Amino acid sequence: MNRQLTLITIALIAVVVGGVLISQIIPRTAPSSTTTETPATSELRGLILQGAGATFPYPQISEWARRFQEKYGIQVVYQSVGSGAGQSMFLQKAVDFGCSDPPLSRDKWSQHGESVIQVPWLFGPVVIVYNIPELPANYSLKLDGVAIARIYKGEIAYWNDPYIKELNPEVADKLPNKEIIAVHRSDSSGTTEIFTTFLYKSSSGEWPRELVGKSINWPVDTTGRGVGGKGNEGVTSAVIQTRYSIGYVEWSYAIKNNLRVASIKNAAGNFVLPTSETLQEALKNVNIPPSPLEDFSGILESVIYAPGEKSYPILGPSHILIWRVQYDPNKAEGLKLFLKWVAEEGYNYIVEGYVAPPENVKQLLVKAAELITTR
Repeated sequence: MNRQLTLITIALIAVVVGGVLISQIIPRTAPSSTTTETPATSELRGLILQGAGATFPYPQISEWARRFQEKYGIQVVYQSVGSGAGQSMFLQKAVDFGCSDPPLSRDKWSQHGESVIQVPWLFGPVVIVYNIPELPANYSLKLDGVAIARIYKGEIAYWNDPYIKELNPEVADKLPNKEIIAVHRSDSSGTTEIFTTFLYKSSSGEWPRELVGKSINWPVDTTGRGVGGKGNEGVTSAVIQTRYSIGYVEWSYAIKNNLRVASIKNAAGNFVLPTSETLQEALKNVNIPPSPLEDFSGILESVIYAPGEKSYPILGPSHILIWRVQYDPNKAEGLKLFLKWVAEEGYNYIVEGYVAPPENVKQLLVKAAELITTR
């Protein structure tokens, strides 16, 4: 009996000792976590990436920045200053990346050859918002390019103008005899370029080509009925505070502030609101170059006022701009990681008011990350 107990004791000791030895040889599986780091990425914790540019993508970039920092400990600090200022700060190398709704113009792009990487990493609609207390809450004002162009030219001055009444027979008797206050951007803005490109393409010659751009002289200002606001935030605030006003903002700002959104006549002649379906329909026609080193200046023409029965007509991209050669190796690695994370995970967290780009754009972000080098 004693001999049996001794043998059992020896066996148990062998099992325990063997288990310890095996546990030392075979690494334990790490517990699952939202933070997945390699030695290379862990060294980047505390890094700060500075960006600046369009106000259009600011809510989405803020969401990405929060989640990216939670995962890798890398801060993405973004200044919402407008596309024009963002391009200037990027070209002066005052920031690590820039954002501009329209891409660099062909002239600017050609000056830098293949030094600049740009990708239309996010799409979102520009919506027409209005403040008309008399209209029913469940009704979306119908407008077309002609009506909007005439308002911003100062030619349509009152909400009960016959042309607007003709577009809205359901509420013609509710349209007030009140002057229209046309709110527009006061800063250099990609949202303005998207908006004025739409007016040029959709207004049957009412809006001239010379009034297309990031910053223009608004004809309505000469009538005293034009008001400027800085950024999407400024236009949103002005429309909220000004009865009988109209303005154009990125959709997420309208959603967040519960603004009334107009139904816009598209190229097929249908009045449509921005929805996931109408935005995806418009995206079917977007012309995306195959390389992040190419000229993207034709992209607006392909997606604004696009064909399609259900296409929302004022959809635009927002581009990220990055220098191909980085002088700080940590910044280079941080930018690569951020681009790949957006492509592989970031689009799972799209903020309401935006739409993820087509699959080929996600691949462009991965290509862009691979192109970044250090000197």
